[in-house]
Amino acid sequence: MCCKILCRNRLITTTLMLMILVTGCSTVEKVVYQSDINQGNYLSSTDLEKIHKGMTQQQVAYILGTPMLQDPFGTKTWFYVSRQQLGHREITQRTLTLVFDANNKLDDIKNIPI
Repeated sequence: MCCKILCRNRLITTTLMLMILVTGCSTVEKVVYQSDINQGNYLSSTDLEKIHKGMTQQQVAYILGTPMLQDPFGTKTWFYVSRQQLGHREITQRTLTLVFDANNKLDDIKNIPI
């Protein structure tokens, strides 16, 4: 009789401990350090303020660097994509689209935060 009670108590205790440990796993993720992740082109607000219509492709490339993607269909469109995750926060992405005219002058600027 005493052995049955001890076995039952051990089983209950073990089950409770496992339940507590498993439910605690969801909060452990935020305790563990996660480094900041920066991908793509770094787009600072000071650099973006320097960009204006009428600039040449060379001037834009000097300020912002090489674009992440150039339109392969000849429309002279450059895409700068910046993706960032700070610690455990959500991922933020910005896409800067620059369209050049036939004379390789900047014609349109679209700054899209996603």
